[in-house]
Amino acid sequence: MKLTVCIGSACHVKGSRQVLELLQAMIAEHGVEKQVELAGTFCTGNCQKGVCVTIGDTLHSVNPDNCKEFFETEVLAKL
Repeated sequence: MKLTVCIGSACHVKGSRQVLELLQAMIAEHGVEKQVELAGTFCTGNCQKGVCVTIGDTLHSVNPDNCKEFFETEVLAKL
């Protein structure tokens, strides 16, 4: 599974660095490094949706506050 976090200007201001760090930590904590690939990308063109995280072609709006819930429901539950 590939997670791509937008690190463009708008998402950066909304906390993309924190989201990226939280996802890295959760991937390591759950030992799913071989199953989950985490990458950064520049603007996805969805600036109004906050920190944009894509899984495949599906866009999710993630922030530091809902990152754990996102990881549990959208990543762990689908591995």
